[in-house]
Amino acid sequence: MFNSIQLNTSYTSQHHVHVGYEIGNKIAEYLSATFTLKKAVLIADENVHRLYKDTFIKDISGLFDEPVFCLVPEGEQSKSLALFSEIIAKTLEAKVERITPVIVIGGGVTGDLGGYVAASALRGMPLIHIPTSLLAMVDSSVGGKTGINHSVGKNLIGSFYEPKAVFTDIKFLETLPQKEIINGLGEVIKYGMIKDENILTTLKSLPLFEPFSYSKEWEQLIGTCARIKSDIVTKDFKESGLREILNFGHTFAHVIERVRGYENSSHGEAVYMGMWGAVKLSNLLGFNIDIANLSAFRTLYDSSFQPQESLEELTNLMLHDKKVKDGSIRVIILEELGKARATGITDLSLIRESWNYIIQEFE
Repeated sequence: MFNSIQLNTSYTSQHHVHVGYEIGNKIAEYLSATFTLKKAVLIADENVHRLYKDTFIKDISGLFDEPVFCLVPEGEQSKSLALFSEIIAKTLEAKVERITPVIVIGGGVTGDLGGYVAASALRGMPLIHIPTSLLAMVDSSVGGKTGINHSVGKNLIGSFYEPKAVFTDIKFLETLPQKEIINGLGEVIKYGMIKDENILTTLKSLPLFEPFSYSKEWEQLIGTCARIKSDIVTKDFKESGLREILNFGHTFAHVIERVRGYENSSHGEAVYMGMWGAVKLSNLLGFNIDIANLSAFRTLYDSSFQPQESLEELTNLMLHDKKVKDGSIRVIILEELGKARATGITDLSLIRESWNYIIQEFE
């Protein structure tokens, strides 16, 4: 499991998350000490490759005699069976071995797809994540979930597969478009809602509408989110209990993404909208969660959600979620700020009312 998170320190454990600024030398040290440096499969986001092919990616690939490059186009459409098959074929045709590392460089889409390739090829190859987006740094690269999408729903094909290491170099955020910073903030806000309200306080003090600029506050914030997820995953790797709380807002969000089209809705934005529904549902169940904890960030998200589907149709789409159990929609609610739990909802009128609340806010 993930045993530790290193913040500006050297790695000391087999599975770890290392968060820092300009840590390319640490990544090179780790790869040189861990692998034979003959072959490696590098799966990289196309945009990241374009920006860093002559610097960071050149340095990493240069460590290996026979690097195999696989590029992933931007967007959720890349998490497809077609691209998965293409990369698997290229990997196997390179005559890789089970000790050949799969180094995944990119955001959440590339990480999910590349992780599934590593989990599947030869029944498992060592996986190294180098997340380059805020969303991937604080969430998707940590925890071992891999997967691709299906027409029926998002992330319905995949596996739990531990990376050997995650290296989070905050420098990548300096070339990230502002919209992608805001995308990642949806997951950051989530951690503040389910576990540590100090995250929300810190976010309010940061210049969120300005281009990203490194600061200790950002580094600590990213490290805190990664630590929260790592601690939860360590206790419940395959999501049989505690880990479910990481899905706060996501049951609504997955439907929002599907209805709007994955190409038209960023994951973080959908999660932010979904959390409004989860807070409303929490309050309908008798708790008293102040929506101001979310509305403080409302100006970051200026797009609307006005679906053609009825409230009943939106609710029925939630029944396709992979966490549905015995016909009960399993949703994460808050008993109080920082205290989340999963519950099964059979009274679908509560879900419909929560959907109506989202639509009214984001009209």
